[in-house]
Amino acid sequence: MGSLESGLAVAIIVIFLMLSANFQSFKVSMVVLTTVPAVVLGSLLLLLLTGSTLNLQSYMGIIMSVGVSIANAVLLITNAEHIRRHNGNALAAAREAASLRLRPIIMTSLAMIVGMLPMAIGHGEGGEQVSPLGRAVIGGLLFSTFAVLVILPLIFAWAQEKSSTQSISLDPEDEESKHYIAALKPLS
Repeated sequence: MGSLESGLAVAIIVIFLMLSANFQSFKVSMVVLTTVPAVVLGSLLLLLLTGSTLNLQSYMGIIMSVGVSIANAVLLITNAEHIRRHNGNALAAAREAASLRLRPIIMTSLAMIVGMLPMAIGHGEGGEQVSPLGRAVIGGLLFSTFAVLVILPLIFAWAQEKSSTQSISLDPEDEESKHYIAALKPLS
């Protein structure tokens, strides 16, 4: 269990660093990671309600649902940040991104939840051993889907409320960057 806990912590740090490189912002990366507590809370609550224990299987389920939750959050935040850069209003951008990405986020979560239902029920030989994995995934995704669609846009709007709309990229080929250099036409 100790190595799983440290593995989850290392995974979250690596995800944070990759998101920071992608968004070129530590603040936006932290906004994405605010869904992780919802996953853990949802997983632990469903395990508690079903009488399951926190074991190797349930811990792997928590890690799986963290991955899906972060993927959903990245989908929403990428869209919201793109919209915010064009209209300058973080709250309107967050609302629009949530409405535009509602269907893909629900479809992703629902597909994973329905796929885990047979495992969570635990029928068959050895079913009781793997059922905590399915229960942890289902609980984590139920809570994280709500968090991604309702709470995450509010956190994004609060965090990006006064941020500049100009790209901070150092890439000379990024047209929105102040370091943009127009490419010269090749000589023919």
